[in-house]
Amino acid sequence: MTTGTDGYRPSERRLAREAFRRGRARRSVLVATASTAATALVLYLVVVNSPGWERTRETFFNAHYARLALPEVLKGLRINLTLMVVCGALILVLGLLLAVLRTLRGPVFLPVRLLATAYVDFFLGLPMIICLLIMITGVPALRLTGVTTDPLVLGGAALVLTYSAYVSEVFRAGIQSVHPSQRAAARSLGLSHAQSMRYVVLPQAVRRVVPPLLNNLVSLQKDTGLVSIGGVIDAVFAAKIVTSRTFNYTPYLVAALVFIVLTVPMTRFTDWITTRMNRRQLQGGAV
Repeated sequence: MTTGTDGYRPSERRLAREAFRRGRARRSVLVATASTAATALVLYLVVVNSPGWERTRETFFNAHYARLALPEVLKGLRINLTLMVVCGALILVLGLLLAVLRTLRGPVFLPVRLLATAYVDFFLGLPMIICLLIMITGVPALRLTGVTTDPLVLGGAALVLTYSAYVSEVFRAGIQSVHPSQRAAARSLGLSHAQSMRYVVLPQAVRRVVPPLLNNLVSLQKDTGLVSIGGVIDAVFAAKIVTSRTFNYTPYLVAALVFIVLTVPMTRFTDWITTRMNRRQLQGGAV
């Protein structure tokens, strides 16, 4: 047995223990692989041998219609991605502003706190689809001078109005999670309330709420498809157009898979961020 540069040589017991652990890890991998393969095989046999599978395959899993719909769906996907980026930035700004307004202290800020609270409560309780219908179909009916009737802009505004309420609650929870001693320490150094929020509280709060913010971004990415109710030709509406021409529902499945391909990496990234932050907390590092 080769020894290290410092002359250390592992004992036989340690070598045996490490070999046992490696063997157990290999057995675990083999068992997991075999059980997964067996489960997949059983599910496949159940599906392909079920009554109506041929009709289902032709209606929802037709390769010809999938190839026909994919370019149109990808072309419409640019609308969804644009909405996610633009609306996501506006939602973060408005959500943070609402959270800060709700945490203002002093009786002079009571009207501001009440207005911010009313806004959040209203849009938390309002279903997204109703907000979209009101914005896309109701606002143009008012015929207000200078107000756009573009369903894409109005649909994006509905997403911002609704999601900013959810994000503001996430930010507010992060602000309230910062220990009061942090504020007291900042004030003892001569910082004003605004400076304490900017330099001490908000940096800690934002870092703590990154995982739920990413989850909200994942939900926003999926909900951008709801703007199709106003006639915006996004990925969902493009799939609907192809389906109406072919009377085959495979384009809907193509659109669904496109959204899943976008969502899964974001979800896994959120899980990685959450695990990393939890590990740093357990190790005593900065959050």
